[in-house]
Amino acid sequence: MTLENFKDARLMLVTVVYLSLFLDNVLLTVVVPIIPDYLCTISDNSTLFAGDEDGKIGFLLSSKAFVQLILNPAVGTLTGTVGYAKPLFLGNFCLLLASLLFAFGQTYEFLFLARSIQGISSACIGVSGMSLVASQYSEESERSKVMGFVLGSIALGVLVGYPIGSILYDIEGKMAPFLLVSSLTFLPICLQMFVGNYPPIEKRIEQPANRTSWMKTLQEWKILTITGAIFLSTLPMAILECCLPIWLRSYIKPKKWQLGTVFIPDSVGYLVGTNFFGVIAYRCGRCRTAVIAMCLVGISIISLPSARSISQLVVPHLGLGLGIGVADAALVPLLASLVDQDGNYGPVYSIQQVAVSLAYSLGPIMGSELVRTIGFPWVMRIVGMLNLTYCPSLIYLAMMRNKQPLGDNEDNRGYNSIVKTAPKYQRFQESDEDL
Repeated sequence: MTLENFKDARLMLVTVVYLSLFLDNVLLTVVVPIIPDYLCTISDNSTLFAGDEDGKIGFLLSSKAFVQLILNPAVGTLTGTVGYAKPLFLGNFCLLLASLLFAFGQTYEFLFLARSIQGISSACIGVSGMSLVASQYSEESERSKVMGFVLGSIALGVLVGYPIGSILYDIEGKMAPFLLVSSLTFLPICLQMFVGNYPPIEKRIEQPANRTSWMKTLQEWKILTITGAIFLSTLPMAILECCLPIWLRSYIKPKKWQLGTVFIPDSVGYLVGTNFFGVIAYRCGRCRTAVIAMCLVGISIISLPSARSISQLVVPHLGLGLGIGVADAALVPLLASLVDQDGNYGPVYSIQQVAVSLAYSLGPIMGSELVRTIGFPWVMRIVGMLNLTYCPSLIYLAMMRNKQPLGDNEDNRGYNSIVKTAPKYQRFQESDEDL
């Protein structure tokens, strides 16, 4: 294969990952304006939902995050055996199956199954997709740029999912938006089958050298510190999705159409943060950039309850989305650099996905209970302070001079000598570990 063909194939792989993450998040948000109304419609005051609609709908919507939380470690371990391409293909197939079940399912049980299958899809796509990108782009500045671009697909999917779901559901009914997603899912599946014809790419994906186990990765304090930051920066959004609409109805009393637009600034901010701050974070220092991002998240979430109108929510929501996007653009590529030595990125990105899934699993539950106990403003202040008080952990990580790669032992001393003589990698270490 020529260099041009290699680059074309690599670009195609990035396209597959981008489309997979995009469609996964479109399906994630398409269901939100559809499923609650549809379930209430088919219940027809039956005993199935009488007096328990909110609980059953909430359980259905949260099932995806719980399934993903459980399967993330398994997918991370699986990638060490079969590589990254096969789990990604499985994830797209499950995404297709889930969207078809949503389209044709007419009972609560079928819809619950569809949402759970999407949890399998998200686990496979999230872990193997980011691992695949990390394995194909070893040069740090290029990796930061590409990973930031790929992460932007998440915000774009969320941004278009809500309006697509509500508009098509209103015009054509329940099946239309899900059939659209299932049709589009064939695109990444076909692209991945096509790019599989390039043996050098497939060999690079499927054969990582010295594999690090998931449990060993979990014991690395640097990785735990970074994933802790990802968890805390994601937590405010997970709590807001379930608590903010109720607070708005009680205190601001917006129109119904405004409830669907209140989260648009978050998606825009996240899209800007991931697309434009990956390379900036690499050049300025990823830990330093993440500290600034978490401060922005903390300040934005603390100031949010002071809003007295929908328009006053725009700035804190935009700051929140921007802070989360910048934090992800800085920290997600940094995770890859910690395991570049053995080339097995599955375990570290399974831990990263566990952090995100944990935030979206526990956030709504804890947030709802705390709001009832201490009120919405205090919950926002506590979550904001958690982000602010976590910043010293990243500062400590940045100040550490330990250059020892993850899993260092006597068998890889040759690698250490290469690291010491590689100027670009040395520059990366200095920019990330010094303030």
